[in-house]
Amino acid sequence: MSTDTPARTSTPPVERPLRGSVRRRPLTWFFSLAYGLSWAAWLPYVLSENGLGVWHFTFPGGAGASQLTGVLPGAYLGPIGSALVIIALTEGRAGLRTWRSRMTRFKVSWRWYLAVLVSVPLALTLASVVLSGDGPARPSATVVLAFLPGLIAQLITTGLAEEPGWREFAMPRMQRRHGPLAATLVVGVLWGGWHLPLFLTDWGGGPDVAWTEPVEFVATATLFSFVMTWVFNRSGESMPLVMLLHCGVNNYFSIAGEDLFPGMSHADVTHAFFLASLAGAVIALVATRGRLGLPKRQPALTV
Repeated sequence: MSTDTPARTSTPPVERPLRGSVRRRPLTWFFSLAYGLSWAAWLPYVLSENGLGVWHFTFPGGAGASQLTGVLPGAYLGPIGSALVIIALTEGRAGLRTWRSRMTRFKVSWRWYLAVLVSVPLALTLASVVLSGDGPARPSATVVLAFLPGLIAQLITTGLAEEPGWREFAMPRMQRRHGPLAATLVVGVLWGGWHLPLFLTDWGGGPDVAWTEPVEFVATATLFSFVMTWVFNRSGESMPLVMLLHCGVNNYFSIAGEDLFPGMSHADVTHAFFLASLAGAVIALVATRGRLGLPKRQPALTV
């Protein structure tokens, strides 16, 4: 009688349907989760007295400070939270190390930092001059003293909440599959559209906001995304620099805009950002012939 035993055949582990779906469509899952998690977290703020007034509760701190408790949690939960979850599920520790590498890529030329710090307020000031027909006023001592602390605060809040998802996670995968132009267009529109519920709150003007304002905001975000993609690619995918670019705009309008141009309305400020973004997008596209700083040869990336 033979004592040979049949060889054991190993079968690959069965992948759970949800994990398999995330692996096959990480970008679809990212965009869906970024919207779903943020919008769900923003719902109390939208329904409160800071928004539609359905829920008779007002977030403390006034129109400005209430956004820290009403808006920021959802902003953190959506883009950055979704990106980290999907990277962990699809790429594991190697993907998280790559994410961390981009997020801590501070070692770029000092000229990049200087260019961003100077060009953002310069472009927005020039656009405001064009629209207002008058030069800027001399900034007050309060604006000068608050500008740098305000920029740091913006980096910790807005920059850290949004850019690790939209730019760090979505852009490399999108543009290696679809090219820089289509990728920037898609990410820009989705990034702008992600903010839409906030237009029903103090953040965006409240329930009586004109429909043109969110439309112009999405258009501006899309145009500005072309500039951000160019900086992202040309700086070697340095996320600190990209966050500085984004937050430079927010900080300018939060700290300096009204002080430099006291006669400008909220609509004028919106138009100034649109005008500056349009000019920046045209310059970036023409100067790079549509490549937006992306090298011609890119390593394959599974999306």
